[in-house]
Amino acid sequence: MPRNSSTKPLPSTPDPNPSAIKLANLELEITTTFSDQTTTGSPIDGGHKAWRLLLSAFVFESLLWGFPLSFGVFQEHYTRIQEFRNSPYISIVGTTASGISYLGAPFVVPFIRRWSKYRTHMILVGWPLFIIGLGVLYGIGFIIFYYPILSMVDEYWIRRRGMAYGLLCSASGVSGAVTPLSLQALLKQYGHRTTLRGVAVFLFVVTGPLIPLLKGRPGQKQNRQQPTHGTGRFFPALFLPSYASSIGLSTSKGALLLALMSVSQIAGQFTFGYLSDKRTSVNALITVSVSIAAIATLSAWGLARSIAPLILFALLYGFFGAGYTAMWARMATAVSEEPSAAQAIFGMFNFGKGVGNIAAGPISAGLLR
Repeated sequence: MPRNSSTKPLPSTPDPNPSAIKLANLELEITTTFSDQTTTGSPIDGGHKAWRLLLSAFVFESLLWGFPLSFGVFQEHYTRIQEFRNSPYISIVGTTASGISYLGAPFVVPFIRRWSKYRTHMILVGWPLFIIGLGVLYGIGFIIFYYPILSMVDEYWIRRRGMAYGLLCSASGVSGAVTPLSLQALLKQYGHRTTLRGVAVFLFVVTGPLIPLLKGRPGQKQNRQQPTHGTGRFFPALFLPSYASSIGLSTSKGALLLALMSVSQIAGQFTFGYLSDKRTSVNALITVSVSIAAIATLSAWGLARSIAPLILFALLYGFFGAGYTAMWARMATAVSEEPSAAQAIFGMFNFGKGVGNIAAGPISAGLLR
């Protein structure tokens, strides 16, 4: 005689965890949005092609951002030579190069999504522009060149996107640990004209062989619209060398401060990016990042009259302030469960940062005068 299962009640189960349901839905959407490796032959979140692209982007990130973020060394040099000493526009050059790179993000991202098959063409157009340019031209070349690469990275890195962006963001810190000291030595020996030409030749030789490695994941279709949200943060490293000089420190110590900040930035951006992939609250990470960065700016830098507090500021701001940008990829998932929304939201974050970056140049110049 068959057993009547209805006579024995089933054990009760707790109510499902809303967070677990949200995570499961997100993982299901990721699975259905991005083709699996059996279809495309290109796995996500790992594999030879994913790492090859990420490491190539790492090199470009380190060189492209390392140079404009080290412009404080040029700025300090220009204030010492008769040709530019009294110019009110010196501080605007560096902020324009990086600021335009930020401001153009929300405008180029929709174009990339609509014409993604032309991303390689965009790379080939933008690459020579940022090599031969400075200021406005550098920023325009960067926009055309770099954001197509980020869209390719988004295709390969999904669940580990926080780690991937943390690694990319730390790349500028890697070059920043070396670039300021190298530029300061070259400027002292050869002057700004020869140094700038040497930098252009160096960028051409180092980045050229990597261009063929910049390829997106096969079989991707990006037709969905994205919501756009964002905010911004300004990175004050541009003015550290000038400030160090104003309190009587040598030019080499000003360059050293940038190098220390860059080393700390490497650790901070990778740490915050990695933690954002875990179960750590992104809101808590954001609060820690911006709070400590603000306190360090008001205290260690604002009251600094010697090298020691400036070193403390460089280390604290490098770690906590720069760690903020590494979490942008995970902030996107907090705003929207749409996996591909990262590109548009990332662009809006950059736009807000660009506003502060562009405005800081003329405002600071006016305050200093």
